[in-house]
Amino acid sequence: MDEEYDVIVLGTGLKECILSGLLSVDGLKVLHMDRNDYYGGESTSLNLIQLWKRFKGNDKPPEHLGSSKEYNVDMVPKFMMANGALVRVLIHTSVTKYLNFKAVDGSFVYNKGKIYKVPATDVEALKSTLMGLFEKRRARKFFIYVQDYAEDDPKSHEGLDLHKVTTKEVISKYGLEDNTIDFIGHALALHRDDSYLDDPAIDTIKRMKLYSDSLARFQGGSPYIYPLYGLGELPQGFARLSAVYGGTYMLNKPECKVEFDADGKAYGVTSEGETAKCKKVVCDPSYLPDKVKKVGRVARAICIMSHPIPNTNDSFSVQIILPQKQLSRKSDMYVFCCSYTHNVAPKGKYIAFVSTEAETDQPEMELKPGIDLLGPVDETFFDIYDRYEPTNNHEHDNCFISTSYDATTHFESTVQDVISMYRKITGKEPDLTVDLSAASAAAEDA
Repeated sequence: MDEEYDVIVLGTGLKECILSGLLSVDGLKVLHMDRNDYYGGESTSLNLIQLWKRFKGNDKPPEHLGSSKEYNVDMVPKFMMANGALVRVLIHTSVTKYLNFKAVDGSFVYNKGKIYKVPATDVEALKSTLMGLFEKRRARKFFIYVQDYAEDDPKSHEGLDLHKVTTKEVISKYGLEDNTIDFIGHALALHRDDSYLDDPAIDTIKRMKLYSDSLARFQGGSPYIYPLYGLGELPQGFARLSAVYGGTYMLNKPECKVEFDADGKAYGVTSEGETAKCKKVVCDPSYLPDKVKKVGRVARAICIMSHPIPNTNDSFSVQIILPQKQLSRKSDMYVFCCSYTHNVAPKGKYIAFVSTEAETDQPEMELKPGIDLLGPVDETFFDIYDRYEPTNNHEHDNCFISTSYDATTHFESTVQDVISMYRKITGKEPDLTVDLSAASAAAEDA
């Protein structure tokens, strides 16, 4: 281990694995270590016995739930946007060849106590029961504007400079109601709060276009895809990739202590009495606890069920977003559901997650609106975990620390953190211009 590396990555969570993959492909010499004897860190994937041990304290799950090894329960489940940045990263690094994707059946939004399919195009807007007749027409006009908008074609801008006008100003031009704005902002553009309304509209328009472009990819009911056997396959795919590029992965390395010189700059990592030297350290918050601060908590429920979520057209896999306003909360709530069709549970079983940014100390009460949508549940596990953000200046200490995973059930915020870290580590933008069809063949075969 007494070698010098460009970068040492600590922790095999999704963010760390993606970064180590991108840096390896760039030709950097990478050592990747984890104090655990399994891949994934906080974002690991558990079988039923491991799940039972973690939340119930014993390893005897009831037999009626089926075979333990047929469960692959992701601890941080997130769907991928079919045309999104994460899929581009996976293609750019060729990790797609180690994974098989399958489209996700449904994308829904909670409105006035009911759930509705998220309308994403002008055609769907007219069919949607989410809006009254006149509102449908207004929404259709707005969707056509978004679909036709092209940054390099001023004719499509209708006289609006989206880098200057706010989202609120663009939406008010179409006279849309609050409920419509709610689902557009939270279920289509995937904003986590309402601050986007005062930001330049270009970001929201691009997010909406990403949603509808992704939706068109597989002609399915949602813009999302998910790997067969769950996200646990991702870190292992990146480990294989790293090996191809000469990177080194080491699991079960106790301590992993970051070493600093007299100027406070990281120069290596010590484990079992050996120090590997490096120019930069990349890690999750647990490896440098004195360089992060707690910024919130995520409350979640993990539910095992024997049926699809009601009112989702019997979807085998689905995301439901409950916008904060609908629940009189400060943050959105998310429902994620996957099943045996993605090989994450035995035949006939479904795994649902309900998650949100915790606003109280009672996850059971707080998550009730989401859990109430699920129907009868065989088993529920409640969990609450702290969310951290880095407080260090990477220019002073050569340490690049990821933020903890948020409550969202899609990858958009996670991958933005990865790209921003990549930018800081390398001083350049990642190359995400790829042939997106490289991921679609797998999605159609699956």
